[in-house]
Amino acid sequence: MMYKTLLAIIFSAIAPTLAQANNIQIDTTLPTVTVANKGELVLNNNTIGYQSWRSTNLEGKTHIIMAIAGRSSAKEINAELVSAISAADFPQAKYQTITIINQDDAIWGTASFVQSATEKEYPWSSMVLDSDGIVQKTWDLKKEDSAIIVINKNAQVVFIHEGKLNQHQVKQVITLVKKNI
Repeated sequence: MMYKTLLAIIFSAIAPTLAQANNIQIDTTLPTVTVANKGELVLNNNTIGYQSWRSTNLEGKTHIIMAIAGRSSAKEINAELVSAISAADFPQAKYQTITIINQDDAIWGTASFVQSATEKEYPWSSMVLDSDGIVQKTWDLKKEDSAIIVINKNAQVVFIHEGKLNQHQVKQVITLVKKNI
């Protein structure tokens, strides 16, 4: 009897985390989302501006999308993958990295820091500043974390993972990009 009670308590404690899964499926397109408040960073005459970003505009290139919380801990989760992407030196005509930073999921009082760091830190990547957290909400991603999504040139998802990638997964992502460009 005590064993069943213990199992019930454990299940009750982990049930909320079991139910929280993203709504992105392999071999489908991403759920449609538009980031209009802030959006994609655009450099124009040494001035940074913003334009609306849409998930429906991803055909034609293979992409790695890094959707991360606006926290240094979430950014650090992807450090190994960022190094692997840089080392792979994918052709820009066929590949693009998109980093979506959820400014709505920043530690209180750090949102402006997240914005300024975003504007300077990743010149090789398309940067999307999501000030309302619409991507995280639309794709049902975990808060305070990171998601890695690989989509092919037809905008079909070929890989999705939330949380830190292990070495095998980093190699898998790089291999998938090479296969799909």
